Amino acid sequence: MNCLLCEQKLASTPSWQSLLAIEKTPLICENCSKSFERVDIKEEGDVVDHITSIYTYNEPMRDYLHQFKFLQDVALAGVFADELRSELARKDAIIVPIPMHPLKKIERTFAHVEEMLMAARIPFEDLLIKTHTEVMGEKSREERLSMRNLFSIKPGSNIQHTTYILVDDIYTTGTTLRHAASVLKEAGAWRVEAVTLIRAEK
Repeated sequence: MNCLLCEQKLASTPSWQSLLAIEKTPLICENCSKSFERVDIKEEGDVVDHITSIYTYNEPMRDYLHQFKFLQDVALAGVFADELRSELARKDAIIVPIPMHPLKKIERTFAHVEEMLMAARIPFEDLLIKTHTEVMGEKSREERLSMRNLFSIKPGSNIQHTTYILVDDIYTTGTTLRHAASVLKEAGAWRVEAVTLIRAEK
């Protein structure tokens, strides 16, 4: 098997654990894995009560995200499964992925945040609808901060007075997370936290 990023052959020795699917086969090589820089940022927010980010947005991570999201390489969804599972391993919160706009989902063929959660075997609830098709990465900081009503609650959803954890791929200005948290709190959520795979410079 080859690394999904650099295509170099993965150095692995078959074991009885791997043969019985107890041991997970790595998706990327050790060199690619080491190229991602951990940041482990945890901070208190305003509308979002607590935000955790796992990696910094360096060049290898930018390449990974481009291949995964824009080149539609869904096989990369499981690369950071262990890290996400470790951050989200709590039973007293409802996990909510930041959704794509329905038209964007058709264009890209899959919802990348949902695919990452499924690859990590993390249960989640699809509670939000994105109301705008604009790509946040194409907007300036000022344009992001001035945007309104990015999300609505999916019809028929029951928002409980409990803790929700939003999950997204990248945190830049925090606009997306704040909009999603506001909608959940207005609908009755007691506390809204967030976990993002990447933290980019503002």
